[in-house]
Order: sequence, then structure tokens, then C-alpha cells
Amino acid sequence: MPDEPAAESVEDPPLAMEAKRAVRVLNPSGSVTMPRPGRSRVMCVANQKGGVGKTTSAVNLAVALALHGNRVLVIDLDPQGNASTGLNVLHHAGVPDVYDCLVDTVALADVAQPVEGIPNLTCVPATIDLAGAEIELVSVVARESRLARAIAAYRGEFDYLIIDCPPSLGLLTVNALVAAKEVLIPIQCEYYALEGLNQLLSNINMVQAHLNPELEISTILLTMYDRRTRLADAVEQDVRNHFGEKVLQAVIPRNVRVSEAPSYGQSVLTYDPGSRGATSYFEAALEIAERGAKLGDAA
Repeated sequence: MPDEPAAESVEDPPLAMEAKRAVRVLNPSGSVTMPRPGRSRVMCVANQKGGVGKTTSAVNLAVALALHGNRVLVIDLDPQGNASTGLNVLHHAGVPDVYDCLVDTVALADVAQPVEGIPNLTCVPATIDLAGAEIELVSVVARESRLARAIAAYRGEFDYLIIDCPPSLGLLTVNALVAAKEVLIPIQCEYYALEGLNQLLSNINMVQAHLNPELEISTILLTMYDRRTRLADAVEQDVRNHFGEKVLQAVIPRNVRVSEAPSYGQSVLTYDPGSRGATSYFEAALEIAERGAKLGDAA
């Protein structure tokens, strides 16, 4: 028995070992399963406010789902490329990326990269080239549905396709809203949390009315919760009163490990699986998976 860990270290690269360790820490008995949905779920993570935990949530939810048996494809639609950084995929200038899919109609499968150490997880990266895509797409026919077309032509199989939107309401975000069936909105538990949300909800309603009638806000995730403040409680109650059952019971706390993980090219689940941030994202992903299984049953 003492020899087994040594054998594992020889066979598995470091990130794969971290992934296995994460599963052991977060789900030691192996009794928790994240059921696969009855149909593929295309979700965009959107909020035009910056600093609300949007990319962090997209990355960590994707990793948690993939570590527990779901096939996940992440599309980084933010020119800053933070989701690509967090998943440790190449995204320097010259790397084939989502820009090529939107502007030059390159197939998603041709630019997707497997995420090292995380089975079932693939990422379509964003490079700095994407910064010019909004301008270049202005004159293109059916500019709002370029991403939807690329996804429809995707040859791979997935249970979850998670699109990380830029912190704006421009043409890239509109492409994500047209391509998705569901919107996940991270809302930070801070003052002014709901300010600006009306504009996002208005844009979602416009897309529903004119471009994508199947789109719905399915999930609200509360982030940056500081249990020491009354304000966090007040914001949580406001959000739950407004959105009802769409709000996940799991709440993501302010946690230094969550902030540190991307600088190591990792999710918080593999960086420090015992941290409160990791367990919170694990719980949130489990809720999303369980809801997805029910959606499948309903369908």
C-alpha cells in the first residue's frame, strides 16, 4: 500500500495529480455524484459589471463539473483571456482562438484545447485578437449569431458549454446571449450589487424578443459574500426576494485562495481543495448539476 502514491506520481503529470487530490478532498467517500443533464446545456456567464467573480465562477464551476463526470466545453469570449489563464491554456498572440471562429468561421473543434490534468474539460481560448472582433463584426451579415452558428456546427459532444462573457453589453455578449439557452448571473454581495443589473436584464429581454426566444435566466450565483457584514445579508435577501428559486443556495465567500489560484494557472478546486472557496464552488456546481438532471427529466 505505501508504494501506491509513488506509482501515481510517476504516471500522472502534476496537474492531474492535483485534480485527483481535489476529488479526494472535496468528495472523500465518492458518494457525491454530479448527474449529467438529459440534454446539453449551453450557459453564458454574464454581468456587465467588472469584478463580480464572473470569470472565476465560469472556471471553477466548469472544473467542478468536469471532475465529477460531466463533459464540459468552456468558450472564453473575453478579450482579456482570464478564463484561458485560469485554465492554463495557451492564449498568446498567434494561437488559434475564438476570434478565428467568429470572424473567419474556423471550426470550434479546430481551436479547442484540452485542459491539462482535468479529464472531460476543453477550452476555446481568447487572445488579444478578440479585442478587435466587435468592430470587425459590425459589417458582417448575421453578426449577432456568429457564435451560435459555430456551436451548432461543433462536432464534439458536451454536457455543459459555458461561455465566459466580457464585462460589457457589446456585440460579443450579444453573441453569447444568442448562442446560449441559459444565463448564469454572478452577483456580488456588496453595495450597488443590483445597480446596473436592470440594463443586463433589459438586454436579455431584447434578445429573447428578437433573436433567441429560448433564452432564460436560469441561475443566479451570489459571490464575494462576507459573513462579517450586515450588508452581505441584506444584499442576499434582496436578491433572493427578487429572483426566488433561480438563486443557488450555495454562496461563494470572499476567499483569498479563490483570488490566488489563477496566478498559478489553476482553479481554486485544484489549488486548495480544502478551502472554503473550493467547497462553495463544489456545492454550487452540484446544485447546477442536480437542476440540470431535473430539466432533462422534464424534457
